[in-house]
Amino acid sequence: MARQLAWRAIRSDIARNHSDRPAALVRRTSCDALLDCYFYACHYRKTVSKIVGRLESRLGVRLLQRSTRRISLTAEGSIYADSARRILNDIKEAEIAIQPGAEPRGRLRVSLPSAFGHRLIVPLLPAFIDRYPAIELELMFTDAIVDLLAEETDVAVRVAAQSDSRLVVRRLAPNHRVICASARYLEKHGTPMTPGDLQHHTCLGITSRGGLNIWEFDGPDGPQSMRIRSPIEANSTEALRRLALAGVGIIRMSEILVGPDIRVGRLTAVLTGYNHHDGPPICAVYPPGRILSPRVRVFVDFLAEQFTNPPWLHGAP
Repeated sequence: MARQLAWRAIRSDIARNHSDRPAALVRRTSCDALLDCYFYACHYRKTVSKIVGRLESRLGVRLLQRSTRRISLTAEGSIYADSARRILNDIKEAEIAIQPGAEPRGRLRVSLPSAFGHRLIVPLLPAFIDRYPAIELELMFTDAIVDLLAEETDVAVRVAAQSDSRLVVRRLAPNHRVICASARYLEKHGTPMTPGDLQHHTCLGITSRGGLNIWEFDGPDGPQSMRIRSPIEANSTEALRRLALAGVGIIRMSEILVGPDIRVGRLTAVLTGYNHHDGPPICAVYPPGRILSPRVRVFVDFLAEQFTNPPWLHGAP
């Protein structure tokens, strides 16, 4: 259905004789490959290729890398398509914004980290839906850093370092880390009193290149860095939390995720006399644009409002 709609938009552009509009490139590359759409629009496939060809001639650069099996953007094409997409989105949002008394409406595509999203964002959404009933939410849960522009995602909530300078970043809340284990584990293996003691314990780590996790501390003896060799690693914080709850080992994790467990006694914080270094803050990130989508604006404002008094401080389950 998405591909059919994309091709319908292309045909509409062609019918209006916008022969060199950047929209042709944007929509052309939004399909995985033209071959996937062959049965929908064989004739228009050739026509759109001509449109992009004329655009390349006018700009004096190659925008698409073509072969018989696939089509991909060149570096120049990627820059041009991103800019064109933002311009088209600005036009669309401007048309929405000037409607008299218009409330935010339409589909909002949101990327969320799996554990944090399920445990702490999803419970907030009923209030958002009640406040903005005309907005349709599409939620995508992943611990991967999604390319928002390539995936046509409106906004992402991240608990990770931000590496894409193209995105607008709005900080929502700090991200305090805590080291903890279950009472069952501590009764069996003892409680570590110094960072060095961790070398004699089972520590559960996030999967990292080389199999190493570096846990950093500030304490009476100054800063320390411990290379934790984890017999069990996972790329899922929720998996590590569940292993810790089962008494398998010690975890270092965001208070966002384990704070409720600590408050009700399911987990016990250790090495509390040491500063564990905060992780990257919780942020909302979204693609830039001269006109911010009303949907994105109200969603980010809503999260900022909720995070003024963070929900994880009140025993979220």
